[in-house]
Amino acid sequence: MHAASHPAESAALRTLLRSLGQIVLQRNAFTGACLVAAWLVSDPRLACAALSGAVAANIGAVLAGHCEADTRDGLHGFNGALAGLAAFTFIADDATAAAVAILAGLVTGWGIEPWSRWLRTRGAPSVYSSPCLIVTWLWLPLLKPGAAPPGPAHLAAFSRIPDGVLAGLAQTGFAAGAIAGVLVLAGIAASSYRLAACALAGASITSAAHLLLGASPASFDAGLLGFNGALTALALAEAGWIAALGAILLVIVLQQLASRYGLPAMTAPFVAATWSVQALVRRWQHGKRARTLLKPAHSRRPPRSVTRTG
Repeated sequence: MHAASHPAESAALRTLLRSLGQIVLQRNAFTGACLVAAWLVSDPRLACAALSGAVAANIGAVLAGHCEADTRDGLHGFNGALAGLAAFTFIADDATAAAVAILAGLVTGWGIEPWSRWLRTRGAPSVYSSPCLIVTWLWLPLLKPGAAPPGPAHLAAFSRIPDGVLAGLAQTGFAAGAIAGVLVLAGIAASSYRLAACALAGASITSAAHLLLGASPASFDAGLLGFNGALTALALAEAGWIAALGAILLVIVLQQLASRYGLPAMTAPFVAATWSVQALVRRWQHGKRARTLLKPAHSRRPPRSVTRTG
């Protein structure tokens, strides 16, 4: 019986770490471990927040009878982890933050599959971080006033570009600092070097654009300008560079609007831009197939014949 418990414990640990890895869209337990390390070097409270939120979400998914394979892949737990991180980021009192993290995580895990089905009927292939956004927006006005928009920029921020870009990667998981960003980047690279490069490029482009548009150097140093671009580049890496770049430009516009009006956008620009570009890509591909089918038969090139010799 003792020996039989080890595989179960190992599977539970992998599920938990994959839940954390899915924060940066990677089904990889080592990626999740790197994120835990990033939280520990940034603020140990964040590690507790993410773990408690992910556990609560996975429990909620099991109680709701959701697909076990999706739970093992971390798809039911990562929004709970994000909800826990949001609670500990915006709520100063640890006891209140812990209660909100557990309840918010449980709600995201319970409701993620019905929400996912509803989105699929409208053409959205993934929920991304939308469950966390919805749950957080519900409690945030009750416990925290809206943040003030950032102040004017100074060109001195450009001397801190590497640290600020890495901090942007760290902020994909609410962590702070360049060291945490290096750990997040390492976790993504463990899954795919190409995706790590995409995330770095996305964070760099959005950070530079926001600085040029007048964002605060303090926001850049904290990594608040790059994380949406990094997530967008990860989500659309397989759609091609044109789609990814278009979505990143839309992210910049949406984040600028949210900042101007003092809205707690968090990852909403990433989610909205990714859904929008994915819908455009699907529509274009559908139109391309329809044009091919409607093309007159005589205008289609016949298959090339092969002549065997010898």
